[in-house]
Amino acid sequence: MSTQTIHLKTELTTELDNILEYWSKNTIDQKNGGFIGQIDCNEYKNFEAEKGSVLNARILWSFSAAYSITKNEAHKKIAKDAFEFILTYFYDIEFGGIFWSINPDKTPKDTKNQIYALAFVIYGLTEYYEISNDERALRFSVILYNRIQKHSYDPIKKGYFEAFTRDWQPIEDLRLSDKDANEKKTMNTHLHIVEGYANLYKVWKNENLKNDIIELLEVIETHFINKETGHLRLFFNENWIEKPDVTSYGHDIEAAWLLLQCAEITKNEALIERYKKYAILLTDATFEGIDPNDGGLWYELEPKENKLIAEKHWWPQSELMIGFYNAYQLSNDKKYLDVVLKNWEFVKDYILDNKNGEWIWGINKDYSKIEKDKTGFWKCPYHNTRVCIELIHRIKPLFN
Repeated sequence: MSTQTIHLKTELTTELDNILEYWSKNTIDQKNGGFIGQIDCNEYKNFEAEKGSVLNARILWSFSAAYSITKNEAHKKIAKDAFEFILTYFYDIEFGGIFWSINPDKTPKDTKNQIYALAFVIYGLTEYYEISNDERALRFSVILYNRIQKHSYDPIKKGYFEAFTRDWQPIEDLRLSDKDANEKKTMNTHLHIVEGYANLYKVWKNENLKNDIIELLEVIETHFINKETGHLRLFFNENWIEKPDVTSYGHDIEAAWLLLQCAEITKNEALIERYKKYAILLTDATFEGIDPNDGGLWYELEPKENKLIAEKHWWPQSELMIGFYNAYQLSNDKKYLDVVLKNWEFVKDYILDNKNGEWIWGINKDYSKIEKDKTGFWKCPYHNTRVCIELIHRIKPLFN
């Protein structure tokens, strides 16, 4: 490896500590327990904000995954606190699901079963199990896996349905957020189900689970990867009729490396070889979304009007660095590494909050700050800790 990549690894090791320090110092809810539901862009702590299951699952994953590197017992303690909080307040004992959100007083708020949230809880629980060997975490993960298979899996057309009521009945509004199309099968949910399932398989070698992961990857290959453009198709109805939407550069590059990692966990050689090719295909397509002036990745493109959503959010930058480094590892082509190094300079210049810590939501085309949450329902420590963790693991020392 070059001195450039070793320097990058050093900086990301420092940055991982910085991110975890921000969350450790600022997001513990001393008033209500658990973690604060929102800190706005001006560092105002909103103790009355609802607490999201996805935020809490991502905190659990981040501190658990980071502990394997930092060996900091304080990080393990926060992971344990996150685990206990999810188990006590987000798990629906009556119906066996996960509340989408709870009130500050820890009572249920939005009780729908959004499969995306169940998948993230599995992702966090299994990472915590690796550092704790707490059998409750594994048992709870398997329960949620079985719930998804029982209620969300489509045995006829394959794939998974988006959401259900608390008691697992059909629900009218299937969307993750206001910006999403209200469709029954989405790329985003499938991506994170397979992510959660693959993490579960690492600690629970169940043959049915392995077959479910392989089938999921085949469904994604068939329906979500556009082999002509190299971009992802995002929304479908229950019969796999596409409902065309935006090009999401962040999801393209996240899928590029993450799906290959999931394939590798199955040890299915044919699948791995295909996903190596898709990794390069999706990465090459992501070049379209990179601003050549500063190396930042634009948010989305509306293909019908060829209209760029001219914002650069924090999380696509994180996934860009992993995805392009992955392509560099697969190809040994330095053009991919150059993208990583330039993007990291962009992040340091515009996305890192050097005054308060953590990363801001992002910037507009004119480089003004996007006035959105510092931490919140969707602003979590998951993408930016993950780029640090992944690249720390992937960048080898100059001399072994």
